[in-house]
Amino acid sequence: MAEPARPGSFTGATNSASSGGLFGDTLVSGIPDIVAADVTRAETAATNAATSETNAATSATNAAASAASVGANAAAAAASATAAAGSATSAATSATSATASQTSATTSATTATTQATNAAASATSASASATAASTQATNATTQASNALSSANSAAASAASAGSSATSAASNATAAGVSETNAATSETNAGISETNAAASASSAATDASAAATSATNAGVSETNAATSETNAATSETNAQAWAVETTGIVDGTDYSSKAWAIGGTGVTDTAGSGPAKDWAVETTGTVDGSEYSAKEYAVGTQIRGTTGSAKDWAAYTAGTVDGSEYSAKYWAEQAANETKNFRDVYYGAFANDTAAATWQTTVNLGTVDAGDQYFNTSSNIIRVYDGTVWNDAVVSTAGFASNGFAIAMSIAL
Repeated sequence: MAEPARPGSFTGATNSASSGGLFGDTLVSGIPDIVAADVTRAETAATNAATSETNAATSATNAAASAASVGANAAAAAASATAAAGSATSAATSATSATASQTSATTSATTATTQATNAAASATSASASATAASTQATNATTQASNALSSANSAAASAASAGSSATSAASNATAAGVSETNAATSETNAGISETNAAASASSAATDASAAATSATNAGVSETNAATSETNAATSETNAQAWAVETTGIVDGTDYSSKAWAIGGTGVTDTAGSGPAKDWAVETTGTVDGSEYSAKEYAVGTQIRGTTGSAKDWAAYTAGTVDGSEYSAKYWAEQAANETKNFRDVYYGAFANDTAAATWQTTVNLGTVDAGDQYFNTSSNIIRVYDGTVWNDAVVSTAGFASNGFAIAMSIAL
């Protein structure tokens, strides 16, 4: 190398090979200063990276809050689903009650029909008994007429009187029996008529009960329809709380799906933003002003303004926030400064060959004029002039001893 990076405080030294010197009038201590400054910048960049990491954590917290909203809306959806199931059960119960009432109405109607039939049969029997009584009465009248004729015949013929009287008595007895039979038949007709009236009354009562049962069945059917409607409404609400993404569900809030993956009124809305966007959005802001956790962690949108954690750690093509560089950039700068220093001053070696070998095989550099090392055999700094190694010519005025010179060389 023609010149060292920033050689230091050996005032009066020279880099002229013809004079056997090493340095110009600048300070050797400048090289450690540069390295220290680069290390400080690297630490500053690391601090900025930590700040971006904190921003990423904040975005992650926002994502968690959105996830909590998702959980709350999911609970509301589950409650609506439970209400829907309850309404459906009520509808099924009402339908069962309606079916039972309808069955009772049918049974009562059947009973009423049977009673009406029985009443009709009893009325028919009563009519038949009345007809039979009328016939018996007619027969009795006829027999009485016959008895009267026989009596007249008995008066006309004494011989026949005994026989006719006997016949008359027999006929009179028969007439009495017939009249008794007619009265019995008339009584039976009255009983049958009474039974018919009772049967008709029972039939009317059963018909009224049947009508009441039919009315109850209608009410139960109406209740079942209402419960079914309520169940359908609850099911619709539950579905809306679960998957609606085109607006609010109940006039105040959005569905679980909207808070989870986005929807009208949630996506790109101030103070909102779905959980998914807070987690992974890298093409814009989530709520119009803030970025996602992923953007603060690895994104490039905020490069030049805030900088992501990844940029603060490893970006080397320019500044991260418009003024500062990344930790990797400053680390590379420090490494380069150290490498430049090591390219000029090799360190301590026993001889020239060992120093040159280290430079070309370990440090992977070239041996150039002005390069130097400390010779541990002679305790003298050796300088390469482009052809051979020479002992450095250094003014010893003001140095307490050779030991001080050695200590300064080692410190450098």
